[in-house]
Amino acid sequence: MEIVFTRFKWAVLAAALAFVLAGCSKLSHSPADAAVKSDQDRKPAPAFSLTDEHGTPVSLADYRGKVVLLNFWATWCGPCQIEIPWFIEFEQKYKDRDFAVLGVSFDDDGWKSVRPYIASHKINYRVMIGTEKMSQLYGGVDSLPTTFIVDRQGRIAAQHVGLVDKSDYQNEILKLLADQKRAAGDSAPGSLAGLLRPDQRP
Repeated sequence: MEIVFTRFKWAVLAAALAFVLAGCSKLSHSPADAAVKSDQDRKPAPAFSLTDEHGTPVSLADYRGKVVLLNFWATWCGPCQIEIPWFIEFEQKYKDRDFAVLGVSFDDDGWKSVRPYIASHKINYRVMIGTEKMSQLYGGVDSLPTTFIVDRQGRIAAQHVGLVDKSDYQNEILKLLADQKRAAGDSAPGSLAGLLRPDQRP
């Protein structure tokens, strides 16, 4: 009886762990969310203006022309804590390729928790405190982490709810950086592709 009970306890604990890792609320990541959307399916990311930990205004419009990873998170969210080192790495690795990470915290006590977290984890990207209005602009954020990948035109190219693989983010970032660099090259003055109609391009 004790063996059966012990196995049952481990099964319950495993299920609970899987639930926590999937996200900080009942919503979890759907594999369909991982793919970068086609151009025609991308909608403009809602505009916002917040302030970072230094009191400097931050607007999404300031990042037009860059690929942006916009992450909604909180210091108490376990999956968020797993992802943040990845985002620190992405910011360092791709910032010179027109890429940026923006973090929006939904901690109830705001900067009281967030400022020490930024310092202790050496976060190298800009972080703001989210508002209910911003949550509603982005469809009502009721699960953390929630992350949007925004293309250079300010459109939502991908969305993730809950914890996903680091490779999902990296592949999406690289795809957007490569695709849009190629598109810019196609339309450059003097380029052959820029002189041809879309149906004539190779």
